[in-house]
Amino acid sequence: MSGDLKLNKIMGAGLATVFVILMVREGTAFIYHNETPEKMGYFVDAPEEAGGGPAEVILPPDWGTVMPTADLAAGEAAFARCKSCHTIEAGGANGIGPNLYGIAGRATAGHAGFAYSDAMTAHRGTNPTWTLDELDLFITAPGRHVPGTKMSFAGIRDTATRVNLIAWLRAQGSTGMAIPAPDPARQPGAAPAAPVEGEAPVAGAETATADVGGPTGGAPTTGAAGQPATTATAAAPPAATSPAPPNH
Repeated sequence: MSGDLKLNKIMGAGLATVFVILMVREGTAFIYHNETPEKMGYFVDAPEEAGGGPAEVILPPDWGTVMPTADLAAGEAAFARCKSCHTIEAGGANGIGPNLYGIAGRATAGHAGFAYSDAMTAHRGTNPTWTLDELDLFITAPGRHVPGTKMSFAGIRDTATRVNLIAWLRAQGSTGMAIPAPDPARQPGAAPAAPVEGEAPVAGAETATADVGGPTGGAPTTGAAGQPATTATAAAPPAATSPAPPNH
């Protein structure tokens, strides 16, 4: 008889425990009841951009102006983020990326002994040389400038940091690469000249790319410096006898 009472006590204790757990759960749900908000999320009061306005023109660096005043010490400090993949010493070994000694003015994807990606090898067909402009575009956003490159570096968006870094890279085995003369068309506030009436715009004039700059790193003639000095008039000779435009 005592055995039956002991079993009943155990079962009663178990039922009481379950009852207490249920009461606690229901009571907690009642006390901390959450209602679904009528409007989800947070409102961010951000001013809307004016539609239909002209896009902001980002001029490439005027190398003839910025290179002589570049901070080489700051450029060397900026290179610290590249050391995990590249060496810079003359004759240095290749790492995850190629050795960068003499990179300014060097052939694109041309360092011996390094296995370049197919994307970089293809890029060499249109941009055969690491000019100052080409280095600037690639360092800004490698994956955007050469889609498919194996270089996973996100890039450097700050122009002053890039200029200092490129100036320091040039000082590492590329001092024979000439610095172009200052270009007024690349100065802040320079507005692109209006095209001559009846004349088609020159293709590729909007962006300075390495194949335009050439192996000396010279800047392409853009903006006002690249426009004809005179405008077309009614007395102009027929198109068949007009002088051919310069070959860019």
